[in-house]
Amino acid sequence: MTNQGTGPDLADRIHGGWLGRIAGNMLGKPVEQGDVWTRERIDRYLRQTAALPLTDYLPEPADADDGAVLRPEWRQCVRGRIHGSCRDDDVDYAILGLHLLETHGFGFSTEQVGDLWLLRLPYLQTFTAERATYRNLANGLKPPLTATYDNPYQEWIGALIRADVYGWTCPGDPPRAASLARRDAVLSHTGNGVYGAMFAAALISAAFGARGVREALETALAVIPASSRLARTVRRVVSLHETRLPWEETLATVSAETAGLGWIHTVPNAAVLTAGLLYGDGDFTRTIALTVRGGLDTDSNGATAGSVAGVLTGAAAIPAQWRDPLQDTVRSAVFGFDGVRISALAERTLRLATAGP
Repeated sequence: MTNQGTGPDLADRIHGGWLGRIAGNMLGKPVEQGDVWTRERIDRYLRQTAALPLTDYLPEPADADDGAVLRPEWRQCVRGRIHGSCRDDDVDYAILGLHLLETHGFGFSTEQVGDLWLLRLPYLQTFTAERATYRNLANGLKPPLTATYDNPYQEWIGALIRADVYGWTCPGDPPRAASLARRDAVLSHTGNGVYGAMFAAALISAAFGARGVREALETALAVIPASSRLARTVRRVVSLHETRLPWEETLATVSAETAGLGWIHTVPNAAVLTAGLLYGDGDFTRTIALTVRGGLDTDSNGATAGSVAGVLTGAAAIPAQWRDPLQDTVRSAVFGFDGVRISALAERTLRLATAGP
């Protein structure tokens, strides 16, 4: 694959990636608690609120029991209550990655990623592997010890959610996108945690030039070890989809095969993401709806699925019910970026994507 040029199509696709990431994140945020919000419970919630098929942000809960276990931010993330995006780490890291590339260029070091965290990201807005790494950084540790010392979350999903900006800024160049994502990921992750970031960056990069979701997935699989559990799980979802197994049965099969890894581990979440993309088949609404209905880390998976689907369709083709409530505005914990325009982030990303190495 080659870079997709500098015209309005590239600008629209990058803008679509940002909008898709934010919309998918907002859709999944209220039910982001995979051990509580199973696939079955999410669908029960949607049936009770007459929201199946899911074609818009989540409706308000129909009963108090459900409302009590939604994320505390749900009131800013449901239909009719959204006025700009909520703050969330899934979007903060995309912003921080953009700032990293603007500050240090594509030759940034892993150490510079850590320095920027300490400078721009509040400690209490980090979680799991990122919080362990932040503590290690503050105590003076250097990579790769920052990822391995007292960090039981090394293969969780945190590095994957940081990878989008490397795909957006390397359109049509998946190996380069994966290489950048790896340099970021090894600050906090190892093994499948790093492969997840590489896979996501390559997948988003591939979406700029792919003829469809399946081609983008195959291209992304080529950047990670074929024998890794992540690659084997993604291929398993692809093969089940090929047999025309229903979406629910595909997820049930892979869920049983990845049982015990936990709801924030990279591997089962990559399965949910892959299924959402394949069964969504390029349709933006169907892709993010199926991905969030798949459960586990719903806001992270919704964000990545939205990013891929947004790049495939472009911003202009994202339906208004997803785009308009965002009011072109992002809330962010990244110092200096709260209230930034989504369109401005897309323009800055485009400048990096067209600047050359």
